[in-house]
Amino acid sequence: MKNRDVSFMVVGFVLGLIVAVFGFTVYVSGYGAAGLDTTVLRLAHGLDASHPVHLGMVYMADRLEEKSDGTAQIQIIPGGVLGSERDNVEQLSRGALAITKVSAAALESFIPEMAVFSLPYIFRDHDHFWNVLNSPLGQELLKLEDDDSFRGLCYYDSGSRNFYTVDSPILEPADLRGKKIRVMESRTSMDMIRVMGGEPTPISWGELYTSLQQGVVDGAENNPPSFYTSRHYEVCKQFSMNEHSRIPDILLINSDIWESLPLEVQAWLQAAADESAEYQRELWRQETESSLEAVKQRGVEVHYPDQSAFAEAVSPLLERYEGTRIGELVEKFREID
Repeated sequence: MKNRDVSFMVVGFVLGLIVAVFGFTVYVSGYGAAGLDTTVLRLAHGLDASHPVHLGMVYMADRLEEKSDGTAQIQIIPGGVLGSERDNVEQLSRGALAITKVSAAALESFIPEMAVFSLPYIFRDHDHFWNVLNSPLGQELLKLEDDDSFRGLCYYDSGSRNFYTVDSPILEPADLRGKKIRVMESRTSMDMIRVMGGEPTPISWGELYTSLQQGVVDGAENNPPSFYTSRHYEVCKQFSMNEHSRIPDILLINSDIWESLPLEVQAWLQAAADESAEYQRELWRQETESSLEAVKQRGVEVHYPDQSAFAEAVSPLLERYEGTRIGELVEKFREID
């Protein structure tokens, strides 16, 4: 446990700077202050307010307020107002933010075990993916902490990741040769593109539209709802449902803040998070179907290539992890029905 007095002094200084710039706090309003009974947890993320992951967080905030009769609340700050995903994780680590959403891929530089989720074709299908996440092993990974600075509350569905390009479609691994493909800041994701012959190019999500438009990259990889809500379909007219990876989003909370909450508030918050995860999964399914239909209506060609060729192309990448902690996790994932 960090020294809380020192931690709160640092947080106070950071908050002063943030209030001066943005006009509001992003930590906790009311919690721990004498005479105030309401806990307000600030949650920031980089997604659009129409995104199904954001809507899952809204559901969580509503459920927490209901369970606590308004004494515990979550204020959500979407759209990257407080910076990129990595910025939000760093703010969370130092206590300048209470909660954030992050892709498991972006966590691997903080928690090495999270790299397993970026490996391609380790899940048989959508059901196997969720059976793993809901298993004791999946819950153990969720609760791993980064130097006692943050911990997971729940997993959110972010579907399967697929290639989309400005011009020629990706129908087989050979189609990636020579193409610059945007990836997250994940070594594992970059290695995956390389073994298939592409050129991985890490670019922040907020800069990707312009990068596609200006030809900085030839394509990217993501799920259908993100492809649609980002309006990347305006630039990229080829979308291939090759489903090379399924990387969950993870809702994180600062560990000191979590441990400082009364037990009943912890219970309300965890229950609200769990319920929001169930709600978000169904919403994600609906949004995936509607997003694919929407982009088709806007001139995008959606392809369903043979996935076995892609799985074979990335096998050398998986072999590199044999005998390691990541390789051990892959084997354990495969043993789960």
